[in-house]
Amino acid sequence: MLDVKIINESKHSLPAYQTEHAAGLDLQANLEESVILAPRERKLISTGLKIELPIGFEAQIRPRSGLAFKHGITVLNSPGTIDADYRGELKVLLINLGNEAFEIKDGERIAQMVISKHEQIKWQISTELSQTNRGEGGYGSTGK
Repeated sequence: MLDVKIINESKHSLPAYQTEHAAGLDLQANLEESVILAPRERKLISTGLKIELPIGFEAQIRPRSGLAFKHGITVLNSPGTIDADYRGELKVLLINLGNEAFEIKDGERIAQMVISKHEQIKWQISTELSQTNRGEGGYGSTGK
């Protein structure tokens, strides 16, 4: 288990895993009043949370599958990245891709947050790359 500092300025419990082996913690909306998302509208939704990630880790903000499937509500910049040096409030950029307005209520679970280890790279300038079976095959090149 990784220890992560958190400041909870919301009126809700800390983000939690919903099942024993879940990768994502559910984030809740922290609102004074409900927010209506019209079709094709996007809004930043507050969580009231601030975190301090260890260097070499990021938090990825992802859609909740149920909201996406049932209502067309998704995270617009998915996955959104929270860097280890960010100390501001976590906000979730939601968009309504559905055909009907959707009400986001205070305390509603609006997104998932996955903590992930990452590496930084150093470019090595080259004139050639190693060969693979796939080669330059891109979009759709591996079949259905």
